[in-house]
Amino acid sequence: MQVKARGVLSKESPFHAIEIERRELQPDDVLIEIHYCGICHSDIHSARGEWGEVRYPFVPGHEITGIVSKVGSQVTKFKPGDRVGVGCMVDSCGECENCKRGDEQYCVKGNIQTYGSVDRYGQYTMGGYSTHIVVKEDFVLRIPDALPLDKAAPLLCAGITTYSPLRHWQAGPGKEVAVIGLGGLGHMAVKLAKAMGAEVTVLSQSLRKKEDGLRLGAKAYYATSDPETFRQLAGRFDLIINTVSAKIPITAYLGLLKTDGALVNVGAPPEPLEVNAFALIAQRRTFAGSCIGGIRETQEMLDFCAEHGVTPEIEVISADEIDAAWERVLKSDVRYRFVIDISTMRN
Repeated sequence: MQVKARGVLSKESPFHAIEIERRELQPDDVLIEIHYCGICHSDIHSARGEWGEVRYPFVPGHEITGIVSKVGSQVTKFKPGDRVGVGCMVDSCGECENCKRGDEQYCVKGNIQTYGSVDRYGQYTMGGYSTHIVVKEDFVLRIPDALPLDKAAPLLCAGITTYSPLRHWQAGPGKEVAVIGLGGLGHMAVKLAKAMGAEVTVLSQSLRKKEDGLRLGAKAYYATSDPETFRQLAGRFDLIINTVSAKIPITAYLGLLKTDGALVNVGAPPEPLEVNAFALIAQRRTFAGSCIGGIRETQEMLDFCAEHGVTPEIEVISADEIDAAWERVLKSDVRYRFVIDISTMRN
């Protein structure tokens, strides 16, 4: 089937209204009419070839929410009219140790990304800047009724990307958690860590967003441009979540951890990050990374957000505003996630 989309035609191209092909429904497939799609910084990196070569036309978008239109003959989990979402991946091998454990994001053979991958049918995947998508049942998420579809969209990437390490490293009551950066990922990390019962501190380059950080749930907010911050907070935190996709002095931040503390990178800077081994050895600290979450954990995150009233701060835009929104993302001029109203794409 042919569906409407917005895509780029080259690394430097603006967005164009195009039509793309979605596969015919297979027995285990779900056809989703997309209502909203969040804009992630990863969309920009990918479309501009900064993370490797891509094919054009290129349609990004992996924070997708909408309504089920049709299901395949063997689908049992969903029916037409259900509120659903799709995140960063649409398939995996299902056979490796990680997949069987529910960690499809770490599929040994490599999961199939929502855009920029070749799926099991030989088609190049295209994402949620489009009116419809066909996804295997096992990679579709149920959106709880308590979550509006527009605000639920960024949870499918920004939400799970921060929820997963917070859960894995056991953020909760009695734990001191710091969040580096208050952007699309960072503001979700603050909200989620607070909802889990942790004491949250924001570490940002300046105090420009301090009022927002405290409103979102942080108990404290420090400027990392001030050297006194690193002296004052030395050995303070159990867990630090780094959401920044830029090169930062990791060794300095490791000094803010307690014994056995962990600094977890969820941002993806293009440059290597330097680490002084002594900063790890001296206090048995950990420097780690984390990538989204499995399907089971993503559903858990959605249910947690519905139960605790955790939703992102969003700005809804039309399809004609995508180019301008991307430029604003690059300037950090968004508080804190753009979400495309896909109904504006149907005309």
